[in-house]
Amino acid sequence: MSFQVYIANKRYPAVGLDLLRKTTQTTFLTYLEYGEDSLKEIKNNIKGCDGLIWNTHHPLTAEILDLAGPQLKVISSTSTGFDHIDLGEVKKRGIPLGYARLVLNNSVADVAVGLMIAAARRFKEGVINTESGNWELGTQWRLGQDITGSTVGIVGLGSIGQAVVRRLKGFDVAKFLYCGRREKPEAKTLGVQRVSLEQLLAESDYVILACPLTDETKELINANTLKMMKKTAVLVNIARGGLVDQDALYEALKENRIFAAGLDVVTPEPIPKDHKILSLPNCFVTPHMGGATMSNLNTKAIIAAKNILLGLEGKPLLYPVI
Repeated sequence: MSFQVYIANKRYPAVGLDLLRKTTQTTFLTYLEYGEDSLKEIKNNIKGCDGLIWNTHHPLTAEILDLAGPQLKVISSTSTGFDHIDLGEVKKRGIPLGYARLVLNNSVADVAVGLMIAAARRFKEGVINTESGNWELGTQWRLGQDITGSTVGIVGLGSIGQAVVRRLKGFDVAKFLYCGRREKPEAKTLGVQRVSLEQLLAESDYVILACPLTDETKELINANTLKMMKKTAVLVNIARGGLVDQDALYEALKENRIFAAGLDVVTPEPIPKDHKILSLPNCFVTPHMGGATMSNLNTKAIIAAKNILLGLEGKPLLYPVI
């Protein structure tokens, strides 16, 4: 039996497409990833699919599921997160949903360390001064913060948080802290102490956000929690932009109430070039590129294809969310 599989965005690697095309008819819905035009194209063409690969930042809503039709048998995201998918609606319809679990751990952890160094050592200011011809001799103007001997607090000691700790072991960090909903058995082996969020913020020289975005964690970093942090602290966000009240962070950085921030995720994405957070010399922002390696892209495509093929056969998905 032939199945119709729709892929929301044409930026989908050939290795995954080759797997799908062996047994299914496969159609791309759009070249575009952002904007109303791309969403309109998806809505106009999604009807009748048996499998859906949702490789776009557009929210997967009840409306889109209704437009797809009741024959939809399986969905797979190519991302490791699924906060852009209405899980309640998918579950209500009894549709298996898969995702690309564990793929990005190492590459995102690498970027976390990079952001720590870039923000703490004032790379943005250094590049601006170098490229503008204002390179000043001496070091007093560009003194940064050390990682050696510091306390690093990780909000969310999941697989990515653990990968960050393993990398930082070589930096001679004095103490690792974490907070989360439950005790992590790996923490003892890694030498990470569980504390409350309040204690973590108060004691940490580096605060790394590596937790999922949920109703509970939305704007976890806000005007109140920023006040708990050290004036010399560096905030690093490698998870989701919605974890941070960006207006509150802007004010804290502008007034030097914390030392710096390194952000791979922001709100909105893509962020406008004239957004005020980008004007700050002590805020280093990268365009959500934590998982952006060729290896990761291909691996996510293969996992999504396998999830779809398994779902179409009525078998358990490789990495199920639902």
